[in-house]
Amino acid sequence: MVAPLQIIEPGGKVHAELVPRLPPATLVRLYEAMVRTRILDTRMLALQRQGRIGFYGTCKGQEAATVGSGLALEERDWIFPALREGAVLLLRGFPLEQYVAQLIGNALDETHGRQMPCHFSSGRHRFVSLSSPIGTQILQGMGAAWAAKIKGDQVVVLTYFGDGATSEPDFHAALTFAGVHKVPCVFLCQNNQFAISVPFARQTASDGIAVKARAYGMPGVAVDGNDVLAVYKVTREAVDRARAGGGATLIECITYRIEGHSSSDDPTRYRDEAVTREWQQKDPIARFRGYLFAQGLLDETGEAAIAASQKAAIDAAIAVAEAAPPPDVGTLFTDVYAQVPAHIAEQRDALQRERGGGQAEGAFPL
Repeated sequence: MVAPLQIIEPGGKVHAELVPRLPPATLVRLYEAMVRTRILDTRMLALQRQGRIGFYGTCKGQEAATVGSGLALEERDWIFPALREGAVLLLRGFPLEQYVAQLIGNALDETHGRQMPCHFSSGRHRFVSLSSPIGTQILQGMGAAWAAKIKGDQVVVLTYFGDGATSEPDFHAALTFAGVHKVPCVFLCQNNQFAISVPFARQTASDGIAVKARAYGMPGVAVDGNDVLAVYKVTREAVDRARAGGGATLIECITYRIEGHSSSDDPTRYRDEAVTREWQQKDPIARFRGYLFAQGLLDETGEAAIAASQKAAIDAAIAVAEAAPPPDVGTLFTDVYAQVPAHIAEQRDALQRERGGGQAEGAFPL
C-alpha cells in the first residue's frame, strides 16, 4: 500500500516541514470554504426533506479532499467533477444563489433546469457538469487534457471520481491513454469507502487505489483526505508536474462519507455506524480549526463570525433562488446549436404562433 501523506494528524500533531507555504488569508479562506460547504449541505438536505428541491448529495466528511484539491488549481484549469465537488465551483466564485437555483431548476439556473440537481456546470468557471453514469467523466477529462496538449494550451484538467468509479472500464481507458500520451491531467479519487452501498473491500483486491497507477506508467499518491493541507500539497505538486509536461498523476484521498450516498439513501442498512462514529472523530473541519487556533490565525470570536456570515449568505441565496420564476420557455430552443437549424426554428415559430404570435416566454400554461 502507498503510505498516505499526512501533515496534520487527527490528534493535532503537525509535521511542520511539510506545511505548504500559503498566506494566512488563504488558510482562513480554506477554512471558510469548508465551513460553507458543511452549512450548505445541512441546509440543502433540509430543503430536500421539505420537498423544496428534489435530490441532493452531501460532501460531509469530505470537505478537505474537495476544497483542498480545488484550491491547488489556477483559474485557467478545467474541472470534471463527480457528485460532491460543488464546493470547488463556489471556491471559483460561482454565485451562491445560482448554485441553489440549479438544485431547483428555475430561471436563475444557468442550465435552465435541464440537468438533475447537483449537476452544476459553468463554462466561465471552467467547471463541466458531472455525468450521472459512473466514471464517464474520467475519460472525458482525459480527452480534454489531451486536446489541451495537442493545442499547446498551458492548462491542467482535474478529474474527480469515487472509489466505485475505479471499477468502471472508463477508468482503465482514461489512465491508459493518459499514461501513454502524458496528458496534463490529475486524476483524483475520493475513496470514501463506499460505492453507494458496496464497501471498498468489495471493489478491488488491490491494496488501495494509488498503487494502481504503476500499471499505467504514472505516479500514484495516497493522502489523508481529511487533512486539507496534505490534500492541497499533493494536488499542487501533481498540477505543477502536469503543467510542466510531466504527465498525469493518480491521487487517492482516503476519507469517509459521513452521510448517505444521496438524499435517497439510508446508509444504516448496509454499514456499521460504529465505524462512522470513529470517522467523525477525524472530522476535517475540526482538525483544520485546531491548526488555525494553534497558529493564532483563528479564535472563538472569528470562528463564530465565519459561521454566522456563511449562514446569512446561504439564507439570502435561498431566498433569492426560490423567488425566481420557472425557466423561460424560449430556452427550449437555445444553447444547443451555434446556428439554429431549420427544424428547430420551425418548432420555435410554431410555439410562437400557438401563443398568439408573441415571444416564446414564460412557463407553459397548465
